[in-house]
Amino acid sequence: MSGSLSNHTLQTKKNLARSFVAALVLIPIALLGQNPAPTLHSNQAELAKVEEWVLSQGTTESIAAELAAILGVGSDRLPVKLKSFPTPNGIDRAFAVSTNPNQKGIVVSALKTIKDNIKIYSVGTAWLTDRSGSLRRTIAVDATGARVVPNNSRAAEFKELKAFFVKKLEATAPTTSSPPSPRKSATPAKKNSP
Repeated sequence: MSGSLSNHTLQTKKNLARSFVAALVLIPIALLGQNPAPTLHSNQAELAKVEEWVLSQGTTESIAAELAAILGVGSDRLPVKLKSFPTPNGIDRAFAVSTNPNQKGIVVSALKTIKDNIKIYSVGTAWLTDRSGSLRRTIAVDATGARVVPNNSRAAEFKELKAFFVKKLEATAPTTSSPPSPRKSATPAKKNSP
């Protein structure tokens, strides 16, 4: 009987050890489940807000099929909502959000239109990103056309352009102010005499 009791005790200890290990594994998983969604980095959240702003207030445009193909978002014209801001030196800073549900993406660009005697073309850079701000593709545009270049070759410009659009959004956002204080009348109120 003592042999079977010690086997039973050993088996119980093994089961308790397994339960303890399982509990240690499950606790972090349960704690992760309490956080409904990861919070975005502030720049990522701000880029998502810029996307919403452009979708709600931007103009309806489209990106040329050739440019869409080089960006990797299809071979047809890409319908977008667009916010564009010209600079004094002739560069248009643009933030375009795809309105095609099958070709999601944001195209941020800094392009200058050149008109010579023979043709009209753009010079500059365009970037394909998403609402998280992750850079997916960089293209350089010049008189000969557009070509894919390494993302790190123009990453600093991309970062500056994202910051530019965040500032534009903040400048257009309504500010909250405190309620107006009650005004005093310039004429004193009359007292009723008895």
